[in-house]
Amino acid sequence: MSERAARDRPPAADGRAVRDSDRPAGIVSRGIAAIVDVVVVMLILVGCYFVVVVWRLLTSVRHFAFPQMDSVFTVAGFVVISVVYLASCWAVSGRTPGAVLMGLRVVDRRGKTPRPMTAVLRALFCTFFAAGLFWSAIDARRRSVPDVVMRTRVVYSR
Repeated sequence: MSERAARDRPPAADGRAVRDSDRPAGIVSRGIAAIVDVVVVMLILVGCYFVVVVWRLLTSVRHFAFPQMDSVFTVAGFVVISVVYLASCWAVSGRTPGAVLMGLRVVDRRGKTPRPMTAVLRALFCTFFAAGLFWSAIDARRRSVPDVVMRTRVVYSR
């Protein structure tokens, strides 16, 4: 950010300039990022299905049939892929592709990228309790339930 842009920002209540990393993300930007991430997970699932199809085609050409995936397998795959995807993105950079698109970053209470264990636990929480995101619309500090429990924040990071 240029010096002029930083200088032209309105000061915070204590007199210092407000940085993007100080601004918590709202429900709309977080919701759009979550939708993008669900689409990415679904594309990964479709890619896995096509890998299975190609493998079966290459190994048994004469008796080939498209595999029928049952709902338990699909739900289990979605959960595993979601947790691995979210945890790895948050542990490495604090950002998923959806967060990059919306200019967001997950940070811990010190403002750093979450530790791997925190990222895994937050990913589990977000996967199994996705409705917790809506708490950020009510909370004064725009924290979702996983943010409150794991002591993380989702901030703007452009």
